[in-house]
Amino acid sequence: MTFFRTATEVAADLRRGTLSSRELTEQLFTRIDASEINAVVATRREFALDAASKADATTGGPLHGVPMTIKDAFAVAGMATTWGEPAFADTVAEQDAAVVERLQDAGAIVVGKSNVHHLLADFGRTENPVYGRTVNPWDHARTPGGSSGGAAAALAAGLSFLEYGSDLAGSIRIPAAYCGVYGLKPTPGTVPLRGFQPPGPPADPVREFPSAVGPLARSAADLRLALSVTGEPGAPSRRSRLADFRVGVVLDDPSCPVTGEVGRVLSDAVDALARAGVRVAAGWPDGVDPVVQAEAFGFQVEWFFAAMEGRELEGTDEQERQRATLGAAWARYFADVDVFLCPTVFTTAFPHEDRHRYDDQVFWIAQASLPGLPAVSAPAGGALPVGLQVVGPAHADDTAITFAELAADVLGGFVPPAE
Repeated sequence: MTFFRTATEVAADLRRGTLSSRELTEQLFTRIDASEINAVVATRREFALDAASKADATTGGPLHGVPMTIKDAFAVAGMATTWGEPAFADTVAEQDAAVVERLQDAGAIVVGKSNVHHLLADFGRTENPVYGRTVNPWDHARTPGGSSGGAAAALAAGLSFLEYGSDLAGSIRIPAAYCGVYGLKPTPGTVPLRGFQPPGPPADPVREFPSAVGPLARSAADLRLALSVTGEPGAPSRRSRLADFRVGVVLDDPSCPVTGEVGRVLSDAVDALARAGVRVAAGWPDGVDPVVQAEAFGFQVEWFFAAMEGRELEGTDEQERQRATLGAAWARYFADVDVFLCPTVFTTAFPHEDRHRYDDQVFWIAQASLPGLPAVSAPAGGALPVGLQVVGPAHADDTAITFAELAADVLGGFVPPAE
């Protein structure tokens, strides 16, 4: 089970000298070569093995010697950054993205890249004309989600010890839920976006909200570790014991009803948390209409792309006032509540060609994204993975991470798929 251990555990063994980075990296490449899910689509073996040998002979940061992969939307010096677009397939990056620099400064070894949906333009699938389709390691007939589907699938299948992805419309959280791993959308602005762009000249500064980049992992502790070396420190966790958390909960809504399996797993999860002493209050925050919020988030995404293309949209001032009003409502809510729990997505991973209720996948995602709140998708169980979304107060990412970490003792945390 070495390849399903957490990055935190592996880093500790590497520091103690009970594990060799070189041997681990060699074995990881062998595992990647044998995989049939098409999650890790490009590697740099000579660089990685040389870095691993050096790691065995030295000491370093908190991720020293840990092999990992990264979404093929971040620039990695010496590797193509394709975004799944054939026109970019031979465009080699000259400089690392800020996230890559910081991970490597912490000692991580970026051994390769994980697959993405074409131009990151789909939250439900991961396929493109450069590398093809990534499948879900739980069931190859099903999607791993998108656009960070390669990242989530690689972690679930034991092909990487840590990942970094991006989340505009759920592209971290939806794949994490479908593949049964942890994924964090940080508070926007927490992690720098430099080097996260298609190949070409640096983009002109544009409106970054609501896009964010963040880690995926097999434990919430790994999310914290990755965020600590790549992002700006936020507020410490409000609570350190599970029983001290005050939790709001909404597990279903007539505007986007969850499937029976998702509803059963999440209901059982909340019941188990309540038995563990978590104080639970049901219902949406006062002043928050989830349908209005989902529609407003759709406008924000459209506005984001318009800004990228140099276009203007009508109604932006009114939309910003609405977002500020909803943000204030959430701020008032979090004065008395520590985290808010809801589904990550309304269903489990669906068959590749199934478009039924496709756009509904972002309804639950929008509830954290519009007000700019940090959100963790945590595995909650199920025959196919079900994601529980843990939403925290703005700039209190560690509160959401800590709740997800402590909840794993009750809910079970990451479970690898059968091989």
